[in-house]
Amino acid sequence: MQAKLYIFISLGLLATVQALSDLATEVRRCSGNKPFPLEVRVDRCITPPCNIIKGSTQYFEIDFAVDKFITSMKAMVKATTLGVITVPYELPPEVAAVCPNLMFGAYCPLYPTEDVTYLFAFPIGEYPEIGVKVEIYLVDQDGDIATCFVCDIKVVKGNGSGSGS
Repeated sequence: MQAKLYIFISLGLLATVQALSDLATEVRRCSGNKPFPLEVRVDRCITPPCNIIKGSTQYFEIDFAVDKFITSMKAMVKATTLGVITVPYELPPEVAAVCPNLMFGAYCPLYPTEDVTYLFAFPIGEYPEIGVKVEIYLVDQDGDIATCFVCDIKVVKGNGSGSGS
């Protein structure tokens, strides 16, 4: 009887942990009237600033709606540190390419009214341990922004908690 109860409690705990990892991360709108994602999930982070381990890859799932015919897309990132220094953050081509990294069987071309999820594998270099505001843009073949959001992160050494939750 005790073994069955333990298995039941363990499965319940596993389901709870899985549900927590599916919660949306609190992100902000970009300046201007840029389209905002339907939802963003940053691995191990619900409430920013998200602790991001330097030298690692941080995963973002970005759910967004398409409002036009799109044949290709790329991700672009701007990083602001110390509240005043904003620089483009160069991404490897395989990370910046949105279409090959769409999830759940989605692929380009995309059609108006489609809702899709992009798995953004954000490489975090060996940067100083500081707070950074990152703006993440998904830009289509015409240079139009399909979606944009801002997330505060804090670069930390290894064994960081990974979450500001």
